[in-house]
Amino acid sequence: MKYQKLHPEGPSVSRLIAGAWRWHTVSYEVVERLIRTSLDNGITTFDHADIYGDHGNEKIFGDVLRQHPALRSNMQLITKCGIKFPSSHRPDTRVKHYDTSKEHIVWAAENSLRMLGVDKIDVLLIHRPDPLLHPQEVAEAFTQLKQQGKALHFGVSNFTPAQFEMLQGYLPFPLVTNQIEISLFLPQPLFDGSVDNLMKHKASAMAWSPLGGGKFIAGENESSRRVLDGLHQYGQRYQASPSQLLLAWLLKHPSSLFPVIGTTKPERIAESVKSLDIGLDRQDWFEMLKWVTGKDVA
Repeated sequence: MKYQKLHPEGPSVSRLIAGAWRWHTVSYEVVERLIRTSLDNGITTFDHADIYGDHGNEKIFGDVLRQHPALRSNMQLITKCGIKFPSSHRPDTRVKHYDTSKEHIVWAAENSLRMLGVDKIDVLLIHRPDPLLHPQEVAEAFTQLKQQGKALHFGVSNFTPAQFEMLQGYLPFPLVTNQIEISLFLPQPLFDGSVDNLMKHKASAMAWSPLGGGKFIAGENESSRRVLDGLHQYGQRYQASPSQLLLAWLLKHPSSLFPVIGTTKPERIAESVKSLDIGLDRQDWFEMLKWVTGKDVA
């Protein structure tokens, strides 16, 4: 497995990241297998959010760590906060909304530490842009958590370049990432300035839904059928599965994208690692893009 810093002043993380957002749908035993399979294959970074699994996924993950504390020693934990929705676990919330107040960010980070059963979060992200976000409050929350050693690094998720720039301007330390949706099926962030802005700040994007939600499998329209046919053709050339090729397409980008693998199947985690060894040809990269757009670049 390859490891790389999200930012020169940020943490070193595995080039593939295990996303735990659906892990509440499987048993404790499978979650333990997912963790162990990830670590055994060099995927040492795990992505969470406080709301995943109706506020329960962090605790499920934490239960494994409490039972097997040695697993934590070679692991980087990322989590997100800032979204609230009605739930029996949050009886005071009556409407889905965002909360990026200093009070909530600090509380959410401390609650994530309790759920995960750890003493620090490696990277804490604001989950969604909040129209009521006050950058000074966020900066104060981040600074307090950093000084207390409760969160070591900070970033955002789903922010536009302008929103990233605005918040960065209030912080005395760098935002190390913006977690955004990027895949062959959604390549716009590679063209609209989102990834370019991160490169300007020497930060890397974490790419969620890097396989496009399995769109290539359905073959439900002309574009997905082109992708499915092309992936089978390239699979023979590169001796790789469709998902490995889709990950390799992202890994080819010079900004060092970090795909977040959102599977609940241990074997899919193990399979994904081969994508790091695929040296995708530049022309093949552009031909794969053409499968989706239906045309050559201008």
